[in-house]
Amino acid sequence: MCGIVGYIGTEDAREIIISGLTRLEYRGYDSAGIALYGSESKTFNIYKDKGRVAHLESITDFSYKSCLGIGHTRWATHGVPNQANSHPHTSEESRFFIVHNGVIDNYKELKSELLTENKFYSDTDTEVIAHLIEKFSFEMNVDEAIRKTMSLLEGSYALAIIDTKDESKLYACKNKSPLLLGIGDKGIIVASDLMALVGYSKEYIPLKDKTFVEISGNDYKILDIIGKVVKHEVKVIDVDYTNIEKGEYAHFMLKEISEQPSVIRTIITKYFDGEEVILNGKVKEALEESDRLYIIAAGTSMNAGSVGRELFEKMAGIPTEVHIASEFAYNMPLLSKKPLFIFISQSGETADLRAVLVNVKAKGYRTLTITNVKTSTLAREADYFVEIHAGPEIAVASTKAYTAQIAILAILAYGLSDKHINLRKELSKVAISIENVIDRREYIETLVKEYLTKRNCFYIGRGIDYYACLESSLKLKEISYIQTEGFAAGELKHGTIALIEEDTPVIAIISQRDISKNTRSNLNEVKSRGAKTLVISTKGVHEHDDQIVLDDVYELFSPLLTIIPAQFIAYYAALHRGYDIDKPRNLAKSVTVE
Repeated sequence: MCGIVGYIGTEDAREIIISGLTRLEYRGYDSAGIALYGSESKTFNIYKDKGRVAHLESITDFSYKSCLGIGHTRWATHGVPNQANSHPHTSEESRFFIVHNGVIDNYKELKSELLTENKFYSDTDTEVIAHLIEKFSFEMNVDEAIRKTMSLLEGSYALAIIDTKDESKLYACKNKSPLLLGIGDKGIIVASDLMALVGYSKEYIPLKDKTFVEISGNDYKILDIIGKVVKHEVKVIDVDYTNIEKGEYAHFMLKEISEQPSVIRTIITKYFDGEEVILNGKVKEALEESDRLYIIAAGTSMNAGSVGRELFEKMAGIPTEVHIASEFAYNMPLLSKKPLFIFISQSGETADLRAVLVNVKAKGYRTLTITNVKTSTLAREADYFVEIHAGPEIAVASTKAYTAQIAILAILAYGLSDKHINLRKELSKVAISIENVIDRREYIETLVKEYLTKRNCFYIGRGIDYYACLESSLKLKEISYIQTEGFAAGELKHGTIALIEEDTPVIAIISQRDISKNTRSNLNEVKSRGAKTLVISTKGVHEHDDQIVLDDVYELFSPLLTIIPAQFIAYYAALHRGYDIDKPRNLAKSVTVE
């Protein structure tokens, strides 16, 4: 959610910021803005409006040189998407320009207690921050004014700040929301995501919570909230720019679906030595010593976690629970004596997960993060970290990160099991089987045209197929806007079958021998109510009229395969409706607010 890019240096700030914001579009946003200092005119200008970065680019003046600026893509939390609520915001006398990611929980109190005489032009919490900095700047230095403001803020924030009385400096600070410094030969970039730095900076610094940064040219100082120097680590940027481009594909989502076989093979390369799994000794020890695993996740990652529960319990015999992060954070259940908390997040910045992480760490419990971003907050702050090696995932609808998460969970479970299967061989078989589905995607497109003709749709399945249904329905609803639900097939008769009407699309996922007949019985129930049914099955349990028949794979790994046609169904349903596939409305890739 939201994106920040700021720059100070000798290059064109406008180009760097616009390019960075374009790369951060995948995070989700509804408006965009930029503030620039004109080096020759010695003036500051703000351009902002609701809409896409392309619209921002069209309203931005490109006629003057600028070496200082801040930019932002906003996902509305306070106030509707419009020009007034778009960032950057200014202080009352327009001395300070500010962009902000996060949510200030006590902004109303600050407004009513400290800023009673101030006039506000937006509905945002962000404008309060700008007014506070200006208020304190009358009494103290700018850096002290910013740090004093930080001390009063409750909630999350990543801030980039310009003082219009000093064009030689750029300020930044953060708490909970991610913020990075990109270090280059010709300037320094402040950004909320590594993607904005690729190609411009060679190294970067992930900022710690409640740190303040003053940047001047190529120099910077990082302080804590009371002004003491903070030790920091400089990391090398190792992301290939070509990995964040679409290449020959029409959409990032299509590219990322097609990358899944190579992702699984990359995971095999990273986590196997011959036929043996390579597990970090401390991670394995933490898993072995735990009496119960608590998987904490949200959205697609939670659906992967539900499959993970099956893997841990049936392969390794470890009792496992899966919890929605936003619920667990404020309604923690009774815990076992030796729990291990496993946090699953594509971005590693999910605010709901971090709220749980901070809480359970304070209680002394051990934590493990599984994520695609090794530099992320959740990766850094957990006791242990496992990387999924999916590569950059740009489309908002997660595809390859989901399959990578399940593959990693399988490897962890297998490392604790009695090794009754050849895991490397089984994962390799899955990769080949996924390729076979990708080769048939045009056929799946024809099925979408025939079957997905209504405003709603249902996925049904049992056991591990039910978890695949949950993810399949999420994919379809989030990019095609078709009202889609995933149901446990046996629950249909307990109320939800009332939703079935003539020609209602019902998609069944069937991959398990012992319960395939049960699911088919439920399928017949909806058929008799007029449903238009489509079956995704594996060869071992298929029937002659099933529309999509997949290769047989190890049964517990079937969600790695059955999800592929469902991803294509979602993709083509959105494509034929003319929707923005990579950037669906109201959604964000990285959910950095609770």
